[in-house]
Amino acid sequence: MADLRFQSINWQAAANQNEHHTDKYNSQELILRRGQLFYFSLTFNRHFSHEDTLKFTTSTGPSPSESARTKAVFPLSSGSSSNGWNAQLVRQRDSTLTISISSPANAPIGWYTLNMQISSQRNNATMKLGTFILLFNPWLQADSVFMSNQAEREEYVMEDSGAVFVGSANRINMVGWNFGQFEGDILNTCLSILDKSLNFRRDPATDVARRGDPKYIGRVLSAMINSNDDNGVLAGNWSGNYVGGRDPRNWNGSVEILKEWKKSGFRPVRYGQCWVFAGTLNTVLRCLGIPSRVITNFNSAHDTDRNLSVDVYYDPMGNPLDKGSDSVWNFHVWNEAWFMRNDLGSSYSGWQVLDSTPQERSQGVFQCGPASVSGIREGDVHLDFDMPFVFAEVNADRITWIYDASRNSSKQTSSDTHTIGRYISTKAVGSYSRMDVTEKYKYPEGSKQERDVFDKAMGKLKPNSTFGPTSASEAGREEREPSISGVFKVNGILAVGKEVNLALMLKNLTSDMKTVTVNMTAWTIVYNGTLVHEVWKDSITLSLDPEEEIQYPVKITYAQYEKYLKADNMIRTTAVCQAPDEAELVVERDVILDNPTLTLELLDQAQVRQPVNVQMLFSNPLDEPVKNCVLMVEGSGLLLGSLKIDVPTLRPKERSRVRFEILPTRSGTKQLLADFSCNKFPAIKAMLSIDVAE
Repeated sequence: MADLRFQSINWQAAANQNEHHTDKYNSQELILRRGQLFYFSLTFNRHFSHEDTLKFTTSTGPSPSESARTKAVFPLSSGSSSNGWNAQLVRQRDSTLTISISSPANAPIGWYTLNMQISSQRNNATMKLGTFILLFNPWLQADSVFMSNQAEREEYVMEDSGAVFVGSANRINMVGWNFGQFEGDILNTCLSILDKSLNFRRDPATDVARRGDPKYIGRVLSAMINSNDDNGVLAGNWSGNYVGGRDPRNWNGSVEILKEWKKSGFRPVRYGQCWVFAGTLNTVLRCLGIPSRVITNFNSAHDTDRNLSVDVYYDPMGNPLDKGSDSVWNFHVWNEAWFMRNDLGSSYSGWQVLDSTPQERSQGVFQCGPASVSGIREGDVHLDFDMPFVFAEVNADRITWIYDASRNSSKQTSSDTHTIGRYISTKAVGSYSRMDVTEKYKYPEGSKQERDVFDKAMGKLKPNSTFGPTSASEAGREEREPSISGVFKVNGILAVGKEVNLALMLKNLTSDMKTVTVNMTAWTIVYNGTLVHEVWKDSITLSLDPEEEIQYPVKITYAQYEKYLKADNMIRTTAVCQAPDEAELVVERDVILDNPTLTLELLDQAQVRQPVNVQMLFSNPLDEPVKNCVLMVEGSGLLLGSLKIDVPTLRPKERSRVRFEILPTRSGTKQLLADFSCNKFPAIKAMLSIDVAE
């Protein structure tokens, strides 16, 4: 009988990818999920007899080894082997064998090579059959990323567009984001992120061996999505000056960012801010098969010294100061990834915080997480990873100080235990509504449990100190009842190009007459509190009768703020109010100005592989022309890559219509995202849901 010789292989790619939920990837590679059978057929030169034997080898990484579980050698058998790789003969027709191979549910993810050794009579031959990509498997109970709820799995693994909540606690806005994890070459780029990491560069064999653990992968990615330390994907910039890159507000999604990073030879893409980092990390996690979502925390604390309080400074004239290293961000965006925490115990499994925005170093590198959400709620700040930092983001006390430069002295005016960590938000499953997840991070503000957890966390961080029933910041400070209260109230609409009208409402809470000096300022800011420019100030003295409340009008004209407003459209107004012999009262409000509306309209029914026209409508609301107008459009399944359209200068009050064509490639509901920028409006967003018929 002639020696058995291999002739051809049929990978049965379509059927395998359908079964493995990888058929949406726009890729030529065979993409599989771990722990699940896949099938292929081999054709030989003759009938396969009982004297012939086949042996398979799978390997991943640059130096595969069986001891590191990055290489496996296993025979073609009829029974199932123990936990690990195994191959079985499914059927034999003439000279063709159909074979199934299954991988362990904890196999490292990534690129694999499959080799085969044929032994027949006295002859041995080895050949490479091909390569495939192995991903995490949230459909499989034995996988540590298993998610049992189908609707949640569809949202957190398969959904390739989404939304991020931005703005401020009193004004929550939503922007669309194109995750695009199935777009061409995105999967390859996501895998190359792992190969560019510091861990891989230092010790490739160990790094690849650890890639079966979502906890490890998540932490590596949180370091690699920012460019600090490792030339990762995105360079952060919060200065308000984005020359030499793109204003972070102008991105519509992660696809362009990941493509640009790869195309430039893996040089950091400029620039990102927190939602850009989180949107990009979300793409990579979903792409690799780890369920994930984007989370926004309003009034997010950045505590740099692990004391669970953030210090905020003003001068006596009402100017906010860049003093001290702590800060409070109007909002901060991070990710949650879903997996088991076998290292901590099952009560800490489920959602884990991963944050790729570079804020503080962790083990010497700008990385953060995975921090267990249920652990944060219970104040277990002693656990891995970065629990104290994340706990402070949602739970720190906010302490306000007045700093007098002439005397170089600071005095505390108030301590607030409940403004940090508000309206923690994520996109709802299956719709674009806001889902509030605050109660997953902490007990209700003001409840006894919430203070108990705070004190427990404080005790773990500072084990030698003792605290009474109140929070740390109030210890050793007598509380005096305030004699005046104040708030800024918004009058009328807040829109770019219009005057900002506020009223300072001051109330005398006592039965005595009060004389109050008020120093007020308004600054344009970036959302993380970076001060851009003072745009208005005023000082007044007011007399308040017993229990009287008065309104003092604040008017800031467009001419005053126009040059200094950033794409965040944020203005911070502050009033420092002083009654004789009393502590100052600081009243603060951040206002967000609305952009004019950008409208997208579909001009015909959308069908797969049929071009369809979309129209953009925009009206210039200003009494001056707007120029350098650019429209950027993208949407996974609707157009390949992104579209950039130069829009002619618009005269005062002129209305613009721009038509462009899209070519849908996949059916279902898809999101079209647009960003319109010009010299007066740096980032106006629009989103359109399009139902694409087969």
